[in-house]
Amino acid sequence: MAATIQTLPAEVIDLIAAGEVIDSIAAAVRELVENSLDAGATRIVVSIWPEQWRVQVADNGMGMDLENLQQAASAHSTSKISTEADLYKIATLGFRGEALHSLAQLGCLEILSRQNDWGLGNFWENRESLVEETHPNLPLLRAKVENAKSGWRVVFNSAGEAVEVETVAIAPGTVVTVANLFGNWPVRRGFLAPTQQMRSVQFIIQQIALCHPQVNWQLRQGNTPCLHITPGSTAQQILPQFVRGLRLSDLQHLKVDLPAVPESNESSESLVKTQLVLSQTEPSYQCPMPDFQSLELVIGLPDRCHRRRPDWVKIGVNRRVVRSPELEQAIFSAFARTCPRDRYPVCFVHLQISPSQIDWNRHPAKVEIYLHDPSFWQEQVSEAIARALHLNEEVLSQPPIPDRVGKLLKASEQKSLYDVGVPRQNDGGEEVKNRKIGLMELRAIAQVHNTYIVAEHSSGMWLVEQHIAHERVLYEQLCANWQLISVQKPVILSQLSALQIENLSRLGLEVEIFGEQLWAAREVPNLLVDRDDCADALFELSKVADLQAAQVATACRSAIRNGTPLSLSEMQNLLNEWQQTRNPRTCPHGRPIYFALEESTLARIFRRSWVIGKSHGI
Repeated sequence: MAATIQTLPAEVIDLIAAGEVIDSIAAAVRELVENSLDAGATRIVVSIWPEQWRVQVADNGMGMDLENLQQAASAHSTSKISTEADLYKIATLGFRGEALHSLAQLGCLEILSRQNDWGLGNFWENRESLVEETHPNLPLLRAKVENAKSGWRVVFNSAGEAVEVETVAIAPGTVVTVANLFGNWPVRRGFLAPTQQMRSVQFIIQQIALCHPQVNWQLRQGNTPCLHITPGSTAQQILPQFVRGLRLSDLQHLKVDLPAVPESNESSESLVKTQLVLSQTEPSYQCPMPDFQSLELVIGLPDRCHRRRPDWVKIGVNRRVVRSPELEQAIFSAFARTCPRDRYPVCFVHLQISPSQIDWNRHPAKVEIYLHDPSFWQEQVSEAIARALHLNEEVLSQPPIPDRVGKLLKASEQKSLYDVGVPRQNDGGEEVKNRKIGLMELRAIAQVHNTYIVAEHSSGMWLVEQHIAHERVLYEQLCANWQLISVQKPVILSQLSALQIENLSRLGLEVEIFGEQLWAAREVPNLLVDRDDCADALFELSKVADLQAAQVATACRSAIRNGTPLSLSEMQNLLNEWQQTRNPRTCPHGRPIYFALEESTLARIFRRSWVIGKSHGI
């Protein structure tokens, strides 16, 4: 549905916080790409000639007719908002109507466009019966459908006025070219080298692609391809394409639907008025406002991937990557003590929020926003990350078994002591379930070198290191209940510095002078009361300056040591406790706790797919 481009009223222009700031090639690409996405494009090709300061963005979006195309570069002209009320329910990436006008001022602007059939023609084929009697301009609209079969080329002057107009042969969509960018502002060119320009453009496209995984992206430097992002269903399929060393199996995807925030009566009335105005003129192409709110999460599993810098902790809101210090802090807090020291998580959070709950009118590049209820979204982000890190049916799917292998196993298991997870029947017709292992059930089988617990799982076999699994259990218990116990016999410490005494005091461990270079502690953490090395443990605690580090040190000191033999019941109890922790994938130091050897991997190793096949002459 083609939207009419029109100049905003003066009262709306005065309310816009700031104009577009195009200070680089990357900024120009961002504005043009956002226009393509608002037009419903599914394929976008960005071509850059850095030395010539030339940019071209081609898309297969809905395109424009000649009337809208001639108006496109006028100041404050847009089809995305029309009234003051629209500023408070922005549902598109662009809305100020200044990007093309700014580019016309900064360089030589040329636009080629042709309307897609789905943009106008098909709409009126389906809707003609509904508007024939009520719409006064139906013949004019039919004429526009016929004219949409032609493409147009328009060149604009620095004031955004069309100075050249001609018909061209072009595929449906739009091609925008800006040449000699900043030609009249050479100072801006001096700060940006060509290589830096390309890196910035690549970074912009990567960020936008996360919020629009269904789009096929191509970036070219001149005629040389330098980036290609194939479409996917979620950002989980997009991230591995440009984050080095990241695999699809390293990521976990989770989507949470949330109830919509009810609109106020005033907003509803203004929305109805806007829809009435549009219905009396020409149908507009607008991104649909969501009737629900959602949170989509893609995280890198901390036992498989992490980063040296927090460069891939990203937040998207309504299809745009934004900066939100409050939400970023919530992400880092949710990943606390899951990654190794000085390492950072991989995390992308995409929020779909009711437009009435966001104020986009804050920053020229629209990368900073106001959320009306940031504490609510901090809580939702923290809960979603906790769900994604936990070991449960929501994040661990049942691995499929090949049909031929499954038939063989079903035939063999009737005489065996193993089960592939499909209920079988005994002679009386009753299902036998006593040997079935559930999706989240771990059954301890053995201990290897008194260090690793071998556990049977529905997906195969798991190896769990007993010390760090127990360390995770104890650490979370200490976080929930840090308790100091009085001891009858004081623990004697020696050679404490003033800083160590101060650190102990921060932890609530007061010490008193007991002699020459000796101090007595009459309260100790409850996990250390019965340990023979309690004094050594307190000396270690005196070296840390915060409670969380002290809890980690206490848990590590108190956990089962590797080399300790365990009975089957002890191993099973440890597995049960470990599975219930909030972050069971890594210990508080960031080390992976378990290694999963899936049944499909075992089948490949032992070539079980060959059992029915060539080896039997079938």
